[in-house]
Amino acid sequence: MSDQKESYKEVFKATSIFGGVQVFNVLISIIRSKVVAVLLGAGGMGVLGILQQPLGIVGLITEMGLGASSVRDIAKAKTSGDDNKISQTVTTVKRWVWVAGIFGMVVVIVLSPLLGKLSNSTDEPANYTWAFIFLSVTLLFSAVSNGQVAVLRGLRRIKETAKVGMIGSGCGLIISLPFYYFYGIKGIVPTLIISSVIVLITSWYFSRKVQLPPVTISYRESFFQGKEMIKLGIIITMTNLISQLVSYIFYLYLKDKAGIEVVGLYNTGWTITNQYVALVFTAMTIDYFPRLISLQSDREKMREAVNQQAEIAILIIAPLMLFFISFLPLIIRLIYTEAFMPIITFIQWMILGMLLKTASWALSHIIVAKGDNRLFFLSEFISSLFFLLFNIGAYALFGLMGVGIAFVLQYTLYLLAMILIAKKRYQITFSKEFIKLFLFQFLMSFLCFLIVIMKGYPLTYIVGGILFIVSAIYSLKELNNRMDLKSILSKIKK
Repeated sequence: MSDQKESYKEVFKATSIFGGVQVFNVLISIIRSKVVAVLLGAGGMGVLGILQQPLGIVGLITEMGLGASSVRDIAKAKTSGDDNKISQTVTTVKRWVWVAGIFGMVVVIVLSPLLGKLSNSTDEPANYTWAFIFLSVTLLFSAVSNGQVAVLRGLRRIKETAKVGMIGSGCGLIISLPFYYFYGIKGIVPTLIISSVIVLITSWYFSRKVQLPPVTISYRESFFQGKEMIKLGIIITMTNLISQLVSYIFYLYLKDKAGIEVVGLYNTGWTITNQYVALVFTAMTIDYFPRLISLQSDREKMREAVNQQAEIAILIIAPLMLFFISFLPLIIRLIYTEAFMPIITFIQWMILGMLLKTASWALSHIIVAKGDNRLFFLSEFISSLFFLLFNIGAYALFGLMGVGIAFVLQYTLYLLAMILIAKKRYQITFSKEFIKLFLFQFLMSFLCFLIVIMKGYPLTYIVGGILFIVSAIYSLKELNNRMDLKSILSKIKK
């Protein structure tokens, strides 16, 4: 029992550290979003999305999944306890990400006229073309930064990884404010470039603090060792590419059907919903994944890790989701402006789906940790197709609210698929304890959601507030049952 408590403590510690970083990032994002909303409006948010989506797609292709696949190799090398093997793997990663970054930069420059034309709603794509040319350098900076962060993640350097995110967000905000104030939409491009430079410098500073023995490895050896990483990386790239591509197609669909303003509303709603649950999903990606890799040969310990992560994630996210459902109009007015109020119903549906996403993600990481590449690709490919079809069909019927409904449907099916795969292929299932707390928290969220739909505001402020308190007390009680919560919070504070 004490071993289980220690395991819960490790999960909670990692989640709390990255959750604290995410809280800081959210505060930064609130300030940035308020500034962008006031200075650039919904149209400016739309331009951000139109520029970032194609860059994300090209970056996914040219990075070849090294940012994720290298974490797996570094974590495996760390598990072996061989410092020379770790050094060789780290050196290989750092060499390969430079190649990937330069390749990405060249591809964006070559494709900039096409990207500019696709992104512009007029026949004059010159401005967007030059924007993509200037922004091409961010792919180089991003690839190198991701490689350096992958080293920290693979070695489970939790504090250093957290600091990279905090410093990057804080400095990025300070830099962006004067550009948006003085140049408006024209300040978007320099802001994105300077922000990527800051993350590059920060990640370099902390990654070079990792003390490893010097090793001699030729570029030829690095090439062949890197090929092994790329085998998994290509699968990750293909799945992420499909996800980004269908997302970009939907952006273009919205732009053509409803205009750049609706794209801005959709992008804002998506950002709001995801940034507040990222405190848990970030911990899953950065700490949970390497931990699963180290346990992949022990099915029972892997099952324990999955359930522990899922339990902690739901207990943290559920009260947060209830709070947002209950007070969303006030939050929108605080962070943005009155022009963004139409996204309220869309966000409420997405929040309901986030609990389903949390549970499904805990299971989906098993597939990658096991190196089951084909299954991972197939499951994510089908999921992405459902995303596109559901979103287009739901928007045509119900507008932005329909996109929120589609999100709930998509993750209901995805969770059922992950449960089936985990049980049949890996003999890993959710524990009765997790199912009990998940159903309780989902019921609380669903009740609050029904009150919003049937009675609206201001009644929801009162009833939703009560449900939020009940959910929070339940979560604290369950967390305390699993560990000495008071002592852990004291250590984290220190």
